[in-house]
Amino acid sequence: MIPLKWQFPLLLLLLAVAVWLLSPILFPFIFSLVLAWMGVPLVRRFERWGLKHDNAVLLALAVLFGGLILGLLILIPLLWMQLSSLVDGVPRFLIWIRETALPWLALHLPIDVMNFSDREHFEAWIEPYKKEIGNAAASLIGTITRSSGAVLAFVSNMLLVPLITFYFLRDWNAILSKLHQSIPRPYEATVVRLSRESNSVLGGFIDGQFRVMLCLGALYAGGLWLVGIESAMLIGFLSGALNFVPYMGFVVGIVLAAIASIIQFGDIQHLIWVVVVYGIGQFTESFILTPRIVGDRIGLNPVMVIFVLMAGGLLFGFLGVLLALPVSAVLNVVFKYLYEERYLKSRMYVALPPAPNADSPPRPDV
Repeated sequence: MIPLKWQFPLLLLLLAVAVWLLSPILFPFIFSLVLAWMGVPLVRRFERWGLKHDNAVLLALAVLFGGLILGLLILIPLLWMQLSSLVDGVPRFLIWIRETALPWLALHLPIDVMNFSDREHFEAWIEPYKKEIGNAAASLIGTITRSSGAVLAFVSNMLLVPLITFYFLRDWNAILSKLHQSIPRPYEATVVRLSRESNSVLGGFIDGQFRVMLCLGALYAGGLWLVGIESAMLIGFLSGALNFVPYMGFVVGIVLAAIASIIQFGDIQHLIWVVVVYGIGQFTESFILTPRIVGDRIGLNPVMVIFVLMAGGLLFGFLGVLLALPVSAVLNVVFKYLYEERYLKSRMYVALPPAPNADSPPRPDV
């Protein structure tokens, strides 16, 4: 028989192993669970308006997926137009590399580089790499072809999301009731308290993140528009949307904006202004938007944020990156409770050293 004090840690270990083993198929269930959690307030509001539970669930489901579909219908055509514009600008990008970037590197770096402004020299230099580029492209196409089964499985799983979300929404109260009944009675008050604190933290975190993403997207889009980037709206709001993973929006956005600037203008001045825009955006997000809108709800410093993102990605892939911060927020609530309510009130922390023997000489102060 396993001692009682080891049962809960063992259960957590088994749960972590199960998540690791099942991670390839967990994404639609996790995504559905998040959507259901976001849709529960809608269901309760519709019920207060007089709708029956099933009708309220269907209406909330329609609102959630209607918003997602509308967003995709707006985003996909814009994305296609901007990608077409970038593809059309690739020849200008190659010319900029040949006539501006490579000569600058040849002038400032201590290496023996030919005169790349000469088109014949440039083509002669790139000729040996054409075969390797072709082989890489063929390998990529083969990989995509072999991965068609995995892509089909992913699409099939995503088609299950509306159905899974519906059942989560319909049975939400029953699921919570079952979980409540399964809590050991001596720990009921503590678990309920931590659950409510975790729910509040997650709600505030997600709401704050959406606001930060919107503000940051508007800031990047406006700044790139002032610089004169044609795809400013797409790149700016894409940078803001990707900010749900810290630093991803900044990295992806500045790379796309730099490429667009080079294709469109082909000079260093506009590239510098792009860097300035993203520098201002990153400063604003780190020191103004996130502290004031999100606050210290998670309670993790930037180094720990980077660590949990890397650890989540290493252990569970992309799903781990998505769940790293929310899970850290919940664990921080638990650790805060253990530290304040258990450790600080334990005998280990508050026990006084034994009184010195009256016959022994007093110890000098250190």
